[in-house]
Formats: sequence, structure tokens, C-alpha cells
Amino acid sequence: MAWLYLLLAVAGGVLPWIANLDFIRAEGSAFDLGLFIRQANANPAARSLSSDLAIGATAVTIWMVRESRRLGMRGLGWVLLSCITIAFAFGAPLFLHLRERRLLELSRTSSEGGSPNV
Repeated sequence: MAWLYLLLAVAGGVLPWIANLDFIRAEGSAFDLGLFIRQANANPAARSLSSDLAIGATAVTIWMVRESRRLGMRGLGWVLLSCITIAFAFGAPLFLHLRERRLLELSRTSSEGGSPNV
């Protein structure tokens, strides 16, 4: 599963940025955040997708913070930064990849007689 999540992270970073580059080419030489938000809410279909992403991403981000603390994961700051700077579609699968690796690490520790903090 970890590799599948990593593959999804790569796709989640590349595909949104292809669209972002198309937006930049179509609308000017820089990323105009205000215009992007206006266009993301320009009609009911776009507003539906924007609301869906915002609410879902908020819920998953809260879970990622809590889960990373529960499992003693490293790298959450980089994951959250990537959600903002690259795409949530990159950051969420990246988090799942790191979580799978941490769970594997904890299972190895518990099978060797250590006590995991899960």
C-alpha cells in the first residue's frame, strides 16, 4: 500500500500543477490567487467541487495531525506545507505513504519485543 500511496502522491502533484500551469498561461504570467478562487467558484459545478475539496481537506488535515501525533510520525510539517504549496492531492497520499511506513516500523518494533506507542 505504501507504494500505491506514493504513486498517487506523484499523480496528485503532477496533474493539478499541469492545470495550474494552464491557468497561468491563460490568465497571465503569474499565479493570481484571487482570480483562481473566483474561477473556482464561477458556477454551481465549480462551487460544488471547491466546497467538497475544502471541507474534505479540512477534515483529513485534522485527522493527519492527530494520527501523526498518535503514531509519533516525523515529517508532518513537510506534508502540510506540500498540501498548500503543491496540492492537497499530493500531500494527503504522501501522508498515507509515510503512515504506512511508520506502521510497518512499529509492527517490526513490537515483534522484536519493544512496546509501540499505538
